[in-house]
Amino acid sequence: MIYSFLIRIYYLIVKVVALFNPKAKLLIDGQNESFKILNEKIDTEADYLWFHAASLGEFEQGRPLMEAIRKGHPNYKIVVTFYSPSGYEVRKNYAGADIICYLPADTRTNVNRFLDLVQPKKAIFIKYEFWHNYLHGLKKRGIETYIISAIFREKQLFFKWYGGWYRQMLTCFNHLFLQDQKSADLLSSLGVNNVTICGDTRFDRVADIQNQAKTLPLLEQFSNEFTLIAGSSWPKDEDLFIDYFNAHPELKLVIAPHEIHEEHLDSIISKLKRPFLKYSDANNENILQADCLIIDCFGLLSSIYRYGNVAYIGGGFGVGIHNLTEAAVYGIPVVFGPNFAKFREAHELLACRGGFTINDLAEFTTLMNQWIENSALLKENGTAAGDYIHQNKGATKVILQGINL
Repeated sequence: MIYSFLIRIYYLIVKVVALFNPKAKLLIDGQNESFKILNEKIDTEADYLWFHAASLGEFEQGRPLMEAIRKGHPNYKIVVTFYSPSGYEVRKNYAGADIICYLPADTRTNVNRFLDLVQPKKAIFIKYEFWHNYLHGLKKRGIETYIISAIFREKQLFFKWYGGWYRQMLTCFNHLFLQDQKSADLLSSLGVNNVTICGDTRFDRVADIQNQAKTLPLLEQFSNEFTLIAGSSWPKDEDLFIDYFNAHPELKLVIAPHEIHEEHLDSIISKLKRPFLKYSDANNENILQADCLIIDCFGLLSSIYRYGNVAYIGGGFGVGIHNLTEAAVYGIPVVFGPNFAKFREAHELLACRGGFTINDLAEFTTLMNQWIENSALLKENGTAAGDYIHQNKGATKVILQGINL
């Protein structure tokens, strides 16, 4: 089959790239370990549910469902697979799953071996990731297969005149749980109507995060004035908000960059003209001497947003914005760059005036000056952001009912 041949060629290329690229090496090494992990940990007497997530963001979307199943149906065990190292390496020790590993390459041999080992009662794909051999292998065995928090766009291969082979994969799902009406309309045009529009489980997840947010005493001390939290930032984002920060002594800044390697941190520091401190160096004595706090570790950002007056979410001057919802849930306005077209929550936050997009420093300056000078406007926009999140909760409950759990 041409697809299986192409998959083998693809992974051959990745193996070559892995000689020079650490992320590709993690993927190949991780996939090589998958069957070892499964063989060691599979309980042949247990009933498994299989969740597959491309990366960390998709995992977080699936997490409310996993945890609801864990709580309400402890008779099931959970297997989680990842495609991307950025998901697996962060969540490989997640206590809510019984087995976590990389998804073995999508060859027929691997698919049969994986399904023979796991024998899942149900398979749940999160948002996207359409692996032809896995989906058809599940269908052939009669294993209930679902996709949750899915979103479809006209530009996808499903909706092209030459996308017939790709469209076949849609027939492998028992049911598709969608984020919006547009996705349902697109699928209906293909004759796919076994769908439910229930929104995005990510809203349930960020609400849970808000309720479980860590108390960070150093951040509480630091944010004693108007504070901007810049989350998942990239250099182009930093050029913009650091320029504003340098010129506005009334503002405090917390930067949680998307990458925290030494070269990136040095780049940030070189742009700052006011006192700064790395979080790893902070203590009760020196925290108030800094105007900028640089978060040089992972895992704190979703709790840090609670200490801000405004959030700037990075990525909008590059491949696309990062997670808006984990900041908006705290009832603060969110600001992001111009590359947001593919992000439903960005459009909806813009519509309700809880989110704001900027193209340059001048536009950012106008927004920030308004909020610093007008606390009523700041509260109005922040309330709109928080209300948007809480009004869109509930997808997890709908999905649980839909998959008969």
